[in-house]
Amino acid sequence: MALELEAAAAALSSSELLNFIMYDSNTATTTPFSCNNDSSETRSPQEIIGTSSTSIPRLSHPPPPPPETTGRKKRRRRPKVCKNKEEAETQRMTHIAVERNRRKQMNEHLAVLRSLMPDSYVQRGDQASIVGGAIEFVKELEHMLQSLEAKKYALVGQQNNSEHQDNNNTDNHDDHNNNQVISPFAQFFAYPQFSCSHNKYTSQTKAAIADIEVTLIETHANIRILSRRRVRQLSRIVASFHSVFLSILHLNVTTFDSLVLYSISAKVEEGCQLNSADDIAGAVHHMLRIIEEEATILCCQS
Repeated sequence: MALELEAAAAALSSSELLNFIMYDSNTATTTPFSCNNDSSETRSPQEIIGTSSTSIPRLSHPPPPPPETTGRKKRRRRPKVCKNKEEAETQRMTHIAVERNRRKQMNEHLAVLRSLMPDSYVQRGDQASIVGGAIEFVKELEHMLQSLEAKKYALVGQQNNSEHQDNNNTDNHDDHNNNQVISPFAQFFAYPQFSCSHNKYTSQTKAAIADIEVTLIETHANIRILSRRRVRQLSRIVASFHSVFLSILHLNVTTFDSLVLYSISAKVEEGCQLNSADDIAGAVHHMLRIIEEEATILCCQS
């Protein structure tokens, strides 16, 4: 009998077992346990499952279900896999090969650059000397190009004047158009911040007393100025550049009749308040305006 009750208790669910225990504790009578294996003796379920005969209170509401997890679980970051010695060595050798190839190409380019320059521009064979000599050589070529352009313009002007003198049937309108010829240095000004030429007005330029174009790369500025020649103009420009913390590295001067072209390579030093190419162009225009006003006063006094 005891074995059958144990099997029945195990087969019942938790709720059915609870109801069974509560019912049996109120109706059935308990009998003491005896060693005699008599089938007529019965045991209560409390004795079988080893609990007290007191009744267990029934729960009014079933326990709430566990809350469902909302949202997406965060993925765990995979731990960094330590590279083995073979992979680290392969990466190191690849880096060394890339760096060796880069140095080889740099040396080849420097050798070609040195071969294109006269020996007088390269004092030593190190990289800094070669690059510095190349800068000097390029500036010299630029000056030669500007001088040849001015000479070409003068020859073309003389030829046009001779043709106009021979042709007496040219009307005044054509003469007026021929007088507004392009400046001999117009090709050296691509996008000037200030322009005084009639044929160079654009939406980005301003009418001024000189053509001024400034390009700025990091702390190095390339400045071109085309204006009329004035007394002590160059010395005043150099002094004004130093006053605004602009160090002149290279300077080329090309003249044509009453015009002068300044090609200046300058470095922006610490303490300079000019942060852009437009700021530098505005400062240069202010310098030239002051020089122009002083020249006008001197002409009036004389």
